[in-house]
Amino acid sequence: MIQGSWRALVWIGLSELCALSLWFSASVIAPELIEIWNLSSNSEAWLSAAIPIGFVIGSLFSSYFGVADRFNSRKIFAISVFLGAILNVLLILVHYAFLGILLRILTGITLAGVYPIAVKILSQWFPQKRGFAIGVLIAALTVGSSLPHFVVMFFSSLNWKLVIISTSGLAFLSAIIVTYILEDAPIVPNKSPFSFKLIKKVILNKPVMLANYGYFGHMWELYAMWTWLPAFLTASFLTYSPEIPHWFIALSSFISIGIAGGIGCVIGGLISDKIGRANLTIIAMFISAICSLVIGFTFGQYIWLTLIIAMIWGMSIIADSAQFSAVVSEIAEVDYVGTALTFQMCIGFLLTIFSINLIPIIQGIIGWEWVFTILAIGPILGIGFMVKYRRYEITNEKV
Repeated sequence: MIQGSWRALVWIGLSELCALSLWFSASVIAPELIEIWNLSSNSEAWLSAAIPIGFVIGSLFSSYFGVADRFNSRKIFAISVFLGAILNVLLILVHYAFLGILLRILTGITLAGVYPIAVKILSQWFPQKRGFAIGVLIAALTVGSSLPHFVVMFFSSLNWKLVIISTSGLAFLSAIIVTYILEDAPIVPNKSPFSFKLIKKVILNKPVMLANYGYFGHMWELYAMWTWLPAFLTASFLTYSPEIPHWFIALSSFISIGIAGGIGCVIGGLISDKIGRANLTIIAMFISAICSLVIGFTFGQYIWLTLIIAMIWGMSIIADSAQFSAVVSEIAEVDYVGTALTFQMCIGFLLTIFSINLIPIIQGIIGWEWVFTILAIGPILGIGFMVKYRRYEITNEKV
């Protein structure tokens, strides 16, 4: 069982890594799509915001109808990522913005059958001590989300369509892994249904909501940073030296978001099992808040300095992500834990839509030097809520 669990973790992580390449597949080629679809530069935000919009819709639909409980989780994952790959590759045929953004929303809906389902499959293989395992899964999600930045190094100079085709190919590979290599877990946990009637219980559960508020602060920062850090690095590096090659900027984005983030997830999972989930989230949000406040001061300065802060930010901003859901799954009552997790995820991703679209507006007013300071609001508020949650946790331990 133990050996099988670790083998399953490898395959789940690899399939998640490949599948999540769909998330930013259009964002990394936004300049080309904006030109083809004749959009303003501010519309680039909607290319990324469309995915979380679809993700929220898909999550609510899946949870309300109990899709994950009624059907085999592996099949849901495989079908979802297969459809996502098809919807993604259709972008190469689109010449109108409405259809393109609609395809991105639909792709987001399919990803609602990937990320949450992967967490469910992982929970079946790791019924206890999930800290490290969830950290590995989120690391795969992080690297996968940043993978288009790696792909664009090779193909953007040739044809933007190759970026779309490559990410769809990775998604097809994910479907193959889950269908033919990953096995079903030997133990299937009790169902955790979603119900709108139970949301009131979630809201009235103070410790659950404290963890949720911490997660909301975390999400306010996370996807806006993932979306706009590459643009910041591009502008900063080219200001310092106009001769910086494009592949170096793409590699810097991949390292700062993907590699650094993946390392942060694994380390965060290991540390949280030792010092407690609340303590880990507080430390991670403190570091990420500092990075969001200071990285603007490096704009146009030495590249190595900007890159170091970007990597620290990339590690810290995602190190705590899995732990918020872990907290809720541990302290919520069994009869509404599914509702609590769905509520947490949906509100969190809704917030990303606002922060993603806010960045270009604020950047046009105050510039790249100061724009990321508004993201620090999230982790600063999140720290306050998790400090309150930690007091509750300590009180319960004494009892």
